[in-house]
Amino acid sequence: MKRTSVGMSLITLLVMTSLFLVACGGGAPPTTTEPTVAPPVAGEEPTPVTETQSTDTPAVSGQRVRQSFGGGPVGGAFQVFANAMALIMADSDPNLDIAAEGTGGSAENLRGVNSGDFQYGIVYAGDVFLGAQGLLPEDTTQYTNVRPVAALYGGVIHLVVSRQSGIESVADLPGKRIALGNAGSGAALAAERYFSHLGLIDQINIEYLGYSQAAQAMGDGQLDGFWVLAAFPNASVTEATTFTDIRLLDVYTPGVEAGFFDAYPFYTKRELTGGVYPGIDETVTSFQDTALLVANADVPDDLVYNAVSTIFSDDGLKRMRDAHPAASEMSRAEGVTGISVPLHPGAYRYWEQVGTDVPADIVP
Repeated sequence: MKRTSVGMSLITLLVMTSLFLVACGGGAPPTTTEPTVAPPVAGEEPTPVTETQSTDTPAVSGQRVRQSFGGGPVGGAFQVFANAMALIMADSDPNLDIAAEGTGGSAENLRGVNSGDFQYGIVYAGDVFLGAQGLLPEDTTQYTNVRPVAALYGGVIHLVVSRQSGIESVADLPGKRIALGNAGSGAALAAERYFSHLGLIDQINIEYLGYSQAAQAMGDGQLDGFWVLAAFPNASVTEATTFTDIRLLDVYTPGVEAGFFDAYPFYTKRELTGGVYPGIDETVTSFQDTALLVANADVPDDLVYNAVSTIFSDDGLKRMRDAHPAASEMSRAEGVTGISVPLHPGAYRYWEQVGTDVPADIVP
């Protein structure tokens, strides 16, 4: 009986001790998914948003996502930009697996993004605008699943000819051998558009070659000139000067005279500044199209928002400018320049948030 009383006393003591510990908070604390937010410091003003700051920290995707990014020919600005942007996007989200793929350029990217083979790509504004209406050369398909995300830089037309060809103006091109870029590229489409409007397309002996290959062919005397649509300055134009003496032609004035810019208003005037290319001291008037970052319409809004906000953050813009000098044209103020079809909703959310003036006709 004595042992039984002691046992009962021990049990009672243990129960009372447990109740005491619970009442005093000795149990494990409850879990929560809410972040701890530090209160504002008294007397401090909130940090103002500058042109290259983002108002929100980009959100990660939350699950493993694999995406493809359509770039361009190896060594070209499209591929450099695509590589840099894909790296920036991947670094911002540990759940995102994205890689830039080499392509023929703007037209291939337009088709690839539209079909969903690429989730992102770089496409010239003119090809986006005309493609949506089914007005690309020999292509009546309406590419309506492509949504602009951001303006990147101006792709500038260079019409490069060798001095030994005797070509001094666009009027001298009939009968000459001119490369227009890779078949199906944005450069080739722009050249076909331009020369068709001027009534010269059937009078020129056309070749389809990449820029570097065309520069070498011109140096070997196999071509009289080549057409470039790329960021200024362009490495292949500089390369051409190592093979032969070159001349850059004024393509803007003949375009004005023929009403080309009335028919294609997304093109704008641009100067090829003298002194940039060896042997070219004078400034030559040309025109440009705008290279756009685009996304497939089905890419989730949050992922597109995260992509554009990361690329246009302070760090993102610095990395872009380190990657290519043409990225100096990227800014939040000019983020929708040249865009003429509705934005991707995720991109619109970002541009509206940071105060960029978005024209009503491109609001999704």
